[in-house]
Amino acid sequence: MAASAMDGVAATALRSVLQRVKQAAERSSRASDRIRVVAVSKTKPVSLLREVYDSGHRCFGENYVQEIVEKAPQLPEDIEWHFIGNLQSNKVKPLLTGVPNLAMVETVDDEKIANNLDRVIGNIGRKPLKVLVQVNTSGETSKFGVDPDGCLALVKHVTSNCPNLEFCGLMTIGMPDYTSTPENFKTLANCRTEVCNALEIPEEQCELSMGMSGDFELAIEMGSTNVRVGSTIFGAREYPKKQ
Repeated sequence: MAASAMDGVAATALRSVLQRVKQAAERSSRASDRIRVVAVSKTKPVSLLREVYDSGHRCFGENYVQEIVEKAPQLPEDIEWHFIGNLQSNKVKPLLTGVPNLAMVETVDDEKIANNLDRVIGNIGRKPLKVLVQVNTSGETSKFGVDPDGCLALVKHVTSNCPNLEFCGLMTIGMPDYTSTPENFKTLANCRTEVCNALEIPEEQCELSMGMSGDFELAIEMGSTNVRVGSTIFGAREYPKKQ
């Protein structure tokens, strides 16, 4: 009974998040249907993802290759999976072969990983993969991502040398101390301006993936098109206790 009483909590929380997204979009005179909510389900059981799926949501994000490869086959094929964790070269093939409905990798942060993704996609013959270039906007050594001044060069590499990758925009994590995130979001928006000017594409064609559970409303007000919300939907993460 306890489990079924808990069921519904995540779906209810998602509805609340979608309402907050709508309100943040309205505050910034934007259409809420242009903002994607990625439900970040790392460490959460398939049953909880299924509950959120059954409420109508289709976009889920995972941080670890092993976890997404285990979960994806147990869930419907019309889910759009986003990989949002650091991707190591030796995990590229397991990710791409294990998740045929992988919709996007948000964490391309150097030429090596871009080249690996491009090569494996060509080898297995899947359709081009949407990618975001991850930018380290906070300068923290603990965060992955290309430095802002190297962003354009990496984007050009993807668009010029990786025919199996479809460049869709930029992603950042920002800082855990949310008092300083507006600068991080502004930095990413500035990177987008630079990229769009150089590639001669409209800014609407370049996504900004920024904002998580603690700051997604501010991120939307600052132009985010893709927010990654985990604990606000699914509850606190459940990591195995160290023995």
